[in-house]
Amino acid sequence: MLTDAIRFLLNVVFGLFVYTALLRFIMQWMRAPFRNPVGQAVTALTDWAVKPMRKVLPGFGGYDWASLAVAWILQLAWLAALTALSAPAGALLSGPTAGLIAVIALLELVKAALWIAIVAVFIQALLSWVAPDGPLAGVLNALTFPLLAPVRRLVPPIGGALDLSPLIVIVLAQLVLMLPVAWLEQTVAAVFR
Repeated sequence: MLTDAIRFLLNVVFGLFVYTALLRFIMQWMRAPFRNPVGQAVTALTDWAVKPMRKVLPGFGGYDWASLAVAWILQLAWLAALTALSAPAGALLSGPTAGLIAVIALLELVKAALWIAIVAVFIQALLSWVAPDGPLAGVLNALTFPLLAPVRRLVPPIGGALDLSPLIVIVLAQLVLMLPVAWLEQTVAAVFR
């Protein structure tokens, strides 16, 4: 019972910071505005780790590599903590386990990025009906436009009003989670056995 409580707390704390650091990378990559409640919260939650990391790993090519590195390091720490909680003593430091955790951390970041995309598209679709010009419109449009635009070119709105592109993007992201990402996880697990 105590192990379950510790696992829950690890998932909440690390999940908050990993997803926030990854969202910071994605927002800067997509040139999303940071002068909104989401941008300010992301900055406040990640500055403690990203600013020192920028001294070691500066931005290059228009990407904030420090934010991505922080997300990956935190994901590594999260997986290591969960492994240490359930694995026998000393198993965490063995070569195959450490390598497996490093590769799985990358896969987890891919999954997290897909979930961020799914949630952003879903929230943007909901808010487009209720508050299309609300304070989150700029950041949501910046995050979702690169995903929705190609689908809108292929599948224009039905009757000029019913836009199916958010639904199609969410279904495609779910398929990516189910097929290639799941296959990669199985392949990595088989390689490190």
